[in-house]
Amino acid sequence: MTPAAAPSHHPVLIVGGGTAGITVAARLRRAGVRGIALLEPSETHWYQPLWTLVGGGQAPLRASLRTEAEVIPPGVRWLRERATAVDPAARTVTTGSGRVLSYGRLVLAPGLRLDWDGVPGLATALGHSGVSSNYRPDLAPLTWDLIRRMRRGTAVFTMPSGPVKCGGAPQKIAYLAADYWRKRGVLGAIRIILVIPEPALFKVPVFDRALTETARRYGIEVRLRSELTGLDGTAREAEITDHAAGTKETVRYDLLHAVPPQAAPEWLAEGPLADPGSPYGYVKADRETLQHPDFPDVFVLGDVANLPTSKTGAAIRKQAPVVVANLLAGLRGRPAAARYDGYTSCPLVTARHKMLLAEFDYDLKPTPSFPFIDTTRERTDMWYLKRYGLPQLYFKGMLKGLA
Repeated sequence: MTPAAAPSHHPVLIVGGGTAGITVAARLRRAGVRGIALLEPSETHWYQPLWTLVGGGQAPLRASLRTEAEVIPPGVRWLRERATAVDPAARTVTTGSGRVLSYGRLVLAPGLRLDWDGVPGLATALGHSGVSSNYRPDLAPLTWDLIRRMRRGTAVFTMPSGPVKCGGAPQKIAYLAADYWRKRGVLGAIRIILVIPEPALFKVPVFDRALTETARRYGIEVRLRSELTGLDGTAREAEITDHAAGTKETVRYDLLHAVPPQAAPEWLAEGPLADPGSPYGYVKADRETLQHPDFPDVFVLGDVANLPTSKTGAAIRKQAPVVVANLLAGLRGRPAAARYDGYTSCPLVTARHKMLLAEFDYDLKPTPSFPFIDTTRERTDMWYLKRYGLPQLYFKGMLKGLA
């Protein structure tokens, strides 16, 4: 179907065919909603949480891949275009081809933008000169190749300042690499530097203590309140800025795993729905109802929402039912009654077949799904949950509107 064949008005228009968009679409269809259109240019759908394990040599990349056509719910019209502008006053979204779509209700779930140019030299060095990133599916296998070939030298793992998707991913790959090198008997010959912009490894104290012990066990040099601010791939030199001390250090590396700065898509960041309080252009949203405060016919969830919680698929699993319930209430002329409490989850892989499971809400209060299991300690069963259980829950549950 060509874009021109689609009608210009849709009672419900969803922007984004990733985790959030597909989950909301599936739940709306199960509720009997018709006239749903989904705007998504990509023909590939990725289960991104698996990329850390791909980079750590514990999963094949193909396990994280589906075609977009496979995950589009029946009865949802797929518009294979990219959104380029939104006018919430006129209730319209403009696409890359210049077509203008009008809507009754708008669900914004386009994800975020990886700003590879945000660190000078990173975009040029990426994929070469010992530089990789699990935040790109084509590079996750390269990460594993670099790890398994390394026998000595310096390995640097970095995280940018600002909100990022899956805040634990930048350090999980450091632990997986260190565990592999330990088992190969070369850990003592490798200097590992973990660069974190935050004042702690994790914002929930009980998990911060556990991760601090994990880093100590591997002999990892943790640089808090620091970030990668420049990269010379040819010389294999990384500039690390310590924001607390106001100093810069140049480190020569043999392997560097970089996580890029992240922000909202430019068409949203520069538009009327962006939150003025977000320097990254994320979209304004009521933290409980997930409606835009100025335009209640607009709902926001997933990575693009400016919410004080981590950007994870687990957060989306709890956000999607709230969006659907409040959207349905609006269609029926009722007030929004469903509330999101900020729940998010971060599976923290600390070794091959070992994992902590951090679950918490807006108040950073632990909210375990398995209260009879101590997920603050490294567990093998939690690793199997991440590797095998959660992907099944994702493809057969979330994306079907069942979980």
